[in-house]
Amino acid sequence: MSDVARLAFDPWDPAFLADPYPAYAELRARGRVLYYEPTDQWLVPRHADVSALLRERRLGRTYLHRFSHEEFGRTPPPAEHEPFHTLNDHGMLDLEPPDHTRIRRLVSKAFTPRTVERLKPYVEQLAGDLVARLVEAGRGDLLTDVAEPLPVAVIAEMLGIPDADRPLLRPWSADICGMYELNPSAEAAERAVRASVEFSDYLRDLIAARRREPGDDLISGLIAAHDEGDRLTEQEMISTAVLLLNAGHEATVNATVNGWWALFRNPAQLAALRADHSLVPTAVEELMRYDTPLQLFERWVLDDLEIDGTTIPRGAEIAMLFGSANHDPDVFDAPDRLDLTRRDNPHISFSAGIHYCIGAPLARIELAASMRALLTRAPTLTLAAEPERKPNFVIRGLEGLSVEVG
Repeated sequence: MSDVARLAFDPWDPAFLADPYPAYAELRARGRVLYYEPTDQWLVPRHADVSALLRERRLGRTYLHRFSHEEFGRTPPPAEHEPFHTLNDHGMLDLEPPDHTRIRRLVSKAFTPRTVERLKPYVEQLAGDLVARLVEAGRGDLLTDVAEPLPVAVIAEMLGIPDADRPLLRPWSADICGMYELNPSAEAAERAVRASVEFSDYLRDLIAARRREPGDDLISGLIAAHDEGDRLTEQEMISTAVLLLNAGHEATVNATVNGWWALFRNPAQLAALRADHSLVPTAVEELMRYDTPLQLFERWVLDDLEIDGTTIPRGAEIAMLFGSANHDPDVFDAPDRLDLTRRDNPHISFSAGIHYCIGAPLARIELAASMRALLTRAPTLTLAAEPERKPNFVIRGLEGLSVEVG
């Protein structure tokens, strides 16, 4: 089972991080499930299996609703990591029914399609303003000038976070998300714990203020949300707000810069998009597929599971490779070709099943708004320098994307 180590799959190798897709092709050719010793995980590279496992109830984002750490054969996390796990483990992404069902139902009462659609003019105005400033400067970093400030401002606006406090959000989020990488370092864990404490304390004060004076914002909506006597606890509200911020902008930020980097590398596709802005909806979906912002999603095996004749035992961890699944030739015609007109595009970049991304409609609005603003206001946008890839695997992005206008 150590065959994977001899393949090109190496999530710490800069060459792999630059382009993991050839290694994924090797994995798919090798089998439907492969054990990877460095992370003690079973890798699942094919689209049909990933799609099915995202709906498989013998898997879970947590196991603590059924087992203790010891019963599950796992070592409890270090005590010093407790603030991170308290924050993370009360968010619906890391819960299973019945808690997941209850929290998602309550959050959905505040996070409705109408709420999201009502934000559309604000998102489009903000995207236009950010791109206008980039055009006025003549050059800039697409990451810091457009891709980051747009979704951070939108989710902060939804949550009701005052303008003056918004610069705190992105650093907190980045530090917390460092714990989602494979085998995070002690330094990454320390940063995540510190950010978890600071972010939680900030939100606890904000929730208290909204209890005294409710507003027309998501925090107030979460406080008011109830169903058959159920309400969110304060910790669930804090964890939900952090999850909405982290998930609500990390994917959008990285999808934006990964997408434009892909467009610059495929000038014929970029020219077609510039000539026909009606391609924006399919372009957004194709760019999410082509260079997937979330490359891997993990699940615990709650009951023994068989995949292609291999038994994966209870207590094991499965790593579903979204980036590989999105390049599976059994599902996508010529998957390594960027095709902005691709119609049959069942990518799984927003996951599937009960953990399907609740913010997917908002992410699509944001990605389309920034793309249209750049196409309209910066039609001569060009790459100014080759970008550097972030040294991360799970959350795939760039350090920056330098561009010039005109």
